[in-house]
Amino acid sequence: MTTKTIDDIAIVYSEDVIIKDVESAIDFIMTIKYETNCNKIALNKEAVTDDFFILSNGIAGEVLQKFINYQTKFAIYGDYSKYTSKPLKDFIYESNKGKDIFFIDNEEQAINKLKNSKK
Repeated sequence: MTTKTIDDIAIVYSEDVIIKDVESAIDFIMTIKYETNCNKIALNKEAVTDDFFILSNGIAGEVLQKFINYQTKFAIYGDYSKYTSKPLKDFIYESNKGKDIFFIDNEEQAINKLKNSKK
């Protein structure tokens, strides 16, 4: 895992899966906040378990609620084209209209989205 900061945004990249469940998400949030003092995090999609993108198992909702609870804006960046689930596409669309959770195509767009999100 590598972490860099731009303004008040922590940009994290990992080839390994970091977020597997609620507990790992909390560990991730707290570690990044402690190490960077940032309340905005961008993470590459490959660092999130594929189970997250199966909405029926509830992992996405539980994990993202932790980001909200810990007042951390979160962008997951990567390629979402392999997902064909209409509920997932709707979920991503609605999340991107909000102000806390974003599903973005690349790191640069994630940084811009987080920079422009209200505190």
